[in-house]
Amino acid sequence: MQQEPAPFSRHLRVHRHRNHTVLEFRGEIDIAAAVEIAPYLDRVTTHPGARIVIDLRSVEFFDCSGLRLLYRARSRVLDHGGQLHLVCTHPLTLRMLRITGLHRLLPPHPTPDAALDQSETTSGTW
Repeated sequence: MQQEPAPFSRHLRVHRHRNHTVLEFRGEIDIAAAVEIAPYLDRVTTHPGARIVIDLRSVEFFDCSGLRLLYRARSRVLDHGGQLHLVCTHPLTLRMLRITGLHRLLPPHPTPDAALDQSETTSGTW
């Protein structure tokens, strides 16, 4: 898979870690940020067998637009036989994930390494 250039965005930083594409969401993830992030997220989540980590540790605010991005990314990655991992430590964002039940579909981990270590110890996809 050829790596696409990372977009210039104050809400998204992209890098590679342990053979995964890490999408680091930054700042306030609201409807304006979601509009900015969605096109790139859609491109990388449709690659066959994509291996992606979404890292929310640099997020200060996260609303339903962010939840929608996560759910859409998860669906697209699974539809194309890939893997998606979530990193999140912010108490309010974790609470939103629990209240909506998204934490059951996309379990949050404290670091990218913790997420990837967990996936290596389990077989198959969720």
